[in-house]
Amino acid sequence: MRELSSFQTNMGKKQSRMGKHPNLFFVCIIIAPMLICGCSHFNEGFQAKSTFIEANDFFRQGNYNASLGKYQQIIEKYPTAGDRVLFEMGIIYAYPGNEQKDYQKSLECFQKLINDYPGSGYRKDSEMMIFNINNVIVKDKTIAAQQTQIEALRQEVQSRGNEIITLQKKIEALEQEVKSKENEIVKLPEEVFVIPKGPADKILIEKKDRRLTLISKGKVLKSYQIALGGNPIGPKERQGDNKTPEGTYVIDARNKDSRYHLSLHISYPNEKDKKRAKELGVSPGGDIMIHGIKNGFSWAGDLHTEVDWTKGCIAVTDEEIEEIEKVAPNGAIVEIRP
Repeated sequence: MRELSSFQTNMGKKQSRMGKHPNLFFVCIIIAPMLICGCSHFNEGFQAKSTFIEANDFFRQGNYNASLGKYQQIIEKYPTAGDRVLFEMGIIYAYPGNEQKDYQKSLECFQKLINDYPGSGYRKDSEMMIFNINNVIVKDKTIAAQQTQIEALRQEVQSRGNEIITLQKKIEALEQEVKSKENEIVKLPEEVFVIPKGPADKILIEKKDRRLTLISKGKVLKSYQIALGGNPIGPKERQGDNKTPEGTYVIDARNKDSRYHLSLHISYPNEKDKKRAKELGVSPGGDIMIHGIKNGFSWAGDLHTEVDWTKGCIAVTDEEIEEIEKVAPNGAIVEIRP
């Protein structure tokens, strides 16, 4: 249950986020010292962290009602974490291991997330869950109708001896169809919860949406919310401008002993970057990476994306950079869009 809101970059829009997130001012104060030292990270709803842990522990133990109770406490006490809470509650209600699963309540959670948190990073996954659960409901209804038909045929077999063989074949065919649809339902959660498998031949970074997407042969494997350089608007021009580059690069090295947990080096500057820097009479800079959280601050969690805090790098959580590193080989294309 780990698992997944884009933030605009200009200062005016950052100030507007203060109203949506009462503790954002506090977050900015805490993250400011990290900017002085370099890159770091923060946790969504820090005060709610222990309650999230308890909720996840109950989930792993199979105590789904207790887990839902903990999430209800979080959404009442920490409304800013509401999108994550609604997403995880929706997962529990639809989870195949939950004998009391309720698809309708699951749909209500995901729909409320979409309606109340239109900018949430969980929105895309919620839309996909709604689509998949609706398919399951349709298949459940089909199964129920076919099972009714099977029972009716069995009753008819008992009263019509001369047609037993023909009717039995119809029953077997319907049972096979039912079994096939049940298998499709079982596979649904496996597809939803799977960790992406590589290799990814392209990493797409969309600065405006604060999103990193792993792509393999044109197919999206998984998307992640990111933080950028502290001065994110426009392409990087010179060393020390705190801008994240824009253009096409490749992963050309990796460091598993990084000061930021784990890092993938991007081949900035390219020829276009060098030419622009030369025309400006400045150094283009370098050391642009996709990395995790500054060592010692991994407890921060998802809240690090509330502020663009890097020196020009692209930051994700420690768990996310471990996933990305496993599927993105050296040579993978990195496209960074404005």
